[in-house]
Amino acid sequence: MRGLGGALLHPAAKPLLWLFCMLPMLWLFYAAATDQLGANPAEALSRSTGELTLRFLCMVLAISPLRVVFGLSALARFRRMLGLFVYAYVCLHLLSYAWFDMGFDPMDMARDIAKRPFILVGFIAFLLLTPLALTSFNRAIKTMGARRWQQLHRAVYLVAGLAILHFFWMRAGKNDFGEVLLYAVILGALLAWRLWRRLSR
Repeated sequence: MRGLGGALLHPAAKPLLWLFCMLPMLWLFYAAATDQLGANPAEALSRSTGELTLRFLCMVLAISPLRVVFGLSALARFRRMLGLFVYAYVCLHLLSYAWFDMGFDPMDMARDIAKRPFILVGFIAFLLLTPLALTSFNRAIKTMGARRWQQLHRAVYLVAGLAILHFFWMRAGKNDFGEVLLYAVILGALLAWRLWRRLSR
């Protein structure tokens, strides 16, 4: 792991990770522009951006276990970037819903959020992620103090639970729970590791 740790500290590591994180977004823009999203482009965009949000959330929560178990302390330098990509993809997810499903009509959106539980849960997760994204820079840590900043950013655990619930309710209508179970197991294992680590201290 020593060689991998050195590679993670290489100056090119962050730009390469940024490019890796951007590729799905660039592909979606290209596919939308060239009509490659299938018969229902709106649904394809909403589904893809939602699943990408979950994947990046899994990556963010996996950093601490991987760093501790494999001694890869350099992984911590990528947490902020991955966290901001979680927010970027959830914003695209919300944008695709607001644009294609609701036509940017705030009253229709408000009624839909109140009427459909899975939309409400997803919107709450978005609201909880927003202050985390806004305080993801060094000056915010200094202003808030490390303790309060850490307490605020523990809301990511609640976001993970809400994201799974949102995904579950969305797939319940189609009786398709395979992917929901996969993400639930991954996020559950990552959160259980944190709980075990905290209790063991």
